Amino acid sequence: MPQFPVFDGHNDLLFQFLMNPSQREAIWLKGQGQGHLDLPRMQKGAFVGGFFAIYVPSPHDPAAPDFESLMNSPPYHLPLPDLIDHKAAMHIAMAEAAHLRWMERSSAGQFKVCTSGAEIRATIAKGAIAAVMHMEGAEAIDPALDALYVWHAAGLRSLGPVWSRPTVFGHGVPFKFPGDPDTGPGLTAAGKSLVKACDDLGVLLDLSHLNEKGFDDIARLSSQPLMATHSNAHEVTQSTRNLTDRQLHMIAESRGMVGLNFATVFLRPDGRKSPDMTWDPVMRHLDHLLSILGEECLGFGSDFDGATVPVGIGDVTGVQNLAAAMLEHGFGEDLVRRIASENWLSFLDRVL
Repeated sequence: MPQFPVFDGHNDLLFQFLMNPSQREAIWLKGQGQGHLDLPRMQKGAFVGGFFAIYVPSPHDPAAPDFESLMNSPPYHLPLPDLIDHKAAMHIAMAEAAHLRWMERSSAGQFKVCTSGAEIRATIAKGAIAAVMHMEGAEAIDPALDALYVWHAAGLRSLGPVWSRPTVFGHGVPFKFPGDPDTGPGLTAAGKSLVKACDDLGVLLDLSHLNEKGFDDIARLSSQPLMATHSNAHEVTQSTRNLTDRQLHMIAESRGMVGLNFATVFLRPDGRKSPDMTWDPVMRHLDHLLSILGEECLGFGSDFDGATVPVGIGDVTGVQNLAAAMLEHGFGEDLVRRIASENWLSFLDRVL
């Protein structure tokens, strides 16, 4: 079977380094088999690039329920953490950005943070991995948006206004199954200003995690194609995190992108977290997404190192197993290649 280059819409490797800074070098350069990603396994799995997320975790709450058990026993509705002030978030976000730049410096030219479609293409052509700096939740940006300009200068090119919990800019969806994304109000006044500023700077806006009214606000206010880096089809799995057919049609009409999320809770029709699953739910999502988005607006958005993924994938090297399953399902090699990397690359050629 051919090995397909993989460009991924979302991963949380930087958060893993934040939690295990003393293991950073062992994980990244030597490949200790922890989590889903490291440099040796990316190279083995033909991973050519992706969006690397800066994510600020919520403070630990010892009284919080056992989310693991709840997500394996639907229905569930997990409470959202409180808003995090930008002053509290800034040092965490900066630490993760520093990890990303360290990955670049330590890789001996095998990994590069890129800020344009042309630079992404050139980096991949040289045999290196191309990274786009992404922010999952805008907690590290102040309401006046001064920090946005600093982050842009540091390389930020993609931003999700929320990660589920609220920010000063908008409201995310709770982790709820079954449920739909119509869960609250739209963008705040600061959020609408954020959209304009991102458009002016050329920072992409990520609709994953955003609720339906916020999605509609961005669709109305932004000049950019609509992008959801790691979301699936609500028609197949009734999670608040998945996109309705109406939203998918809007993304297709804008010539945007959706990255298929590998998280089992968003793939399995029963909403469970267990990785023990066949390829059938994955193919059902792919078929449904393709039926609305067409063949040019769909890619991967793995959520590696931030989610439980199907046992058939396991880690970044297992994306080739998924590609093989797609071929067996009846997708041609050209379509698999598009979904695995070329659609993301073509999109970024146009928008970055």
